[in-house]
Amino acid sequence: MDWTVWFDAHDYEVARQVLQRGVGVLAVVAFWSTLNQFRPLLGEHGLLPVPALLQRASRLRGPSLFRWGYSDRRLVAVAVAGIVLGASVVFGLPQLGPPWLPMLAFIALWLLYLSIVNVGQTFYGFGWEMLLCEALFTVAFLGSNAQPPPITIVVAIWWLVFRLEFGAGMIKIRGGREWRDLTALMYHHETQPMPGPLSRQAHLLPPWFHRGEVLGNHVAQLVVPFLLFVPGPVGSVAAAIVILTQLWLIVTGNFAWLNWITVVLAASAITDPVWHLLIPAIPEDLGTDASGSPSWWVLVVLAVSALVLVLSWWPLRNLFAHRQLMNAAFNRWMLVNAYGAFGTVTKRRIEIVVEGTLDEVPDEDAAWREYGFKGKPGDVRALPRQWAPYHLRLDWLMWFLPLGRLWEPWFEVFLERLLAADGPTLALLADDPFDGEPPRWLRVRAYHYRFATRREFRATGDRWVRTLEGEVMPPATSGLG
Repeated sequence: MDWTVWFDAHDYEVARQVLQRGVGVLAVVAFWSTLNQFRPLLGEHGLLPVPALLQRASRLRGPSLFRWGYSDRRLVAVAVAGIVLGASVVFGLPQLGPPWLPMLAFIALWLLYLSIVNVGQTFYGFGWEMLLCEALFTVAFLGSNAQPPPITIVVAIWWLVFRLEFGAGMIKIRGGREWRDLTALMYHHETQPMPGPLSRQAHLLPPWFHRGEVLGNHVAQLVVPFLLFVPGPVGSVAAAIVILTQLWLIVTGNFAWLNWITVVLAASAITDPVWHLLIPAIPEDLGTDASGSPSWWVLVVLAVSALVLVLSWWPLRNLFAHRQLMNAAFNRWMLVNAYGAFGTVTKRRIEIVVEGTLDEVPDEDAAWREYGFKGKPGDVRALPRQWAPYHLRLDWLMWFLPLGRLWEPWFEVFLERLLAADGPTLALLADDPFDGEPPRWLRVRAYHYRFATRREFRATGDRWVRTLEGEVMPPATSGLG
């Protein structure tokens, strides 16, 4: 009797291709985002320089290649290596060899990105960073095209999707009352960190629709994830429900690669016969020609599966804890983490607006010009852009400012760089109103933003209505600290 028969998941070959290539695409996006933004945010002359972190930190939160020294040149090398490796798995090159070849490619991607996240400080403090790290590690053990995907790793990915969805659902039920009285999405489309081009239309839908959205979200996150573990059509239908809910979030907002990677991971539960039913060009028995897995590979995969099982105790306990942690790593390698998002929904949107002037006297008669961000709302007439899965880190942190400590250390440095017309910092913005010339004065104001109604939009052409809330920082020209 072939003892590896139970180990090989012949019906999940398409799922493997989607997982490996899809996670590879998102890794390329993540490393590309790092290449473009890390140096002005965290580089040698960044807002929160990594060299300063390495000098004052007795230990980092996890392993990093930069532990032994950081330079912008080394960062570029790491990011470019990640892009090249990610592109190789997208095109399926390592998958053409033995199973250890894609394993090494994904392990390298995991270690490279882990090195970045562990020195990224607040600019990399998002749940989807650790989610990408965990996904890169897990899909590393799906093998190559020469043998079927191992069932234990496929199940480990179902378990990852379960923690991601059920954890988010439990966070909501335990969180703000708006999730329990079904009103959360009457606010969310308007107040989310970075609206997309269809967010206003979604916000203007009737209240009954928003209540249905919340109810559907609860079903998709609290009930459906259990069905992922039922092989065959039931698991495939559960995966389809998860995917459809994520697609709605994709078209109505910008959550970096969070929704995209959930779609990719959920596809792991769709069997080849179901793919064939949806797309007849895909053979129903795509994975049956692959030979059985070699014994050494079975042992490697079983060891990794046992590791995942052991590490699962902490996130499992967290799911049912009274004080559930959201987006928490229980080990320094960011494996088998706890996830969740939006336990409460912001009711009012407050935007921090930075303005400058060239005038010598910074009074109300001065010509104040507003700095424009790439994704954060500013110009009331502008249609928000679709950025996801690309992650605009500065714009996201600007959204967090009025929700917590308004005067963050990085924000003070950011203002100083604007006063100096620092080129790399200005490149993070959509618009420099002074075309590279340093302003004489800066001021910071808080505005309440809300979406314009259909009648208001027809009358003015404005997509936002904004009202001045107050002055955060009076005109300043130097010595902001």
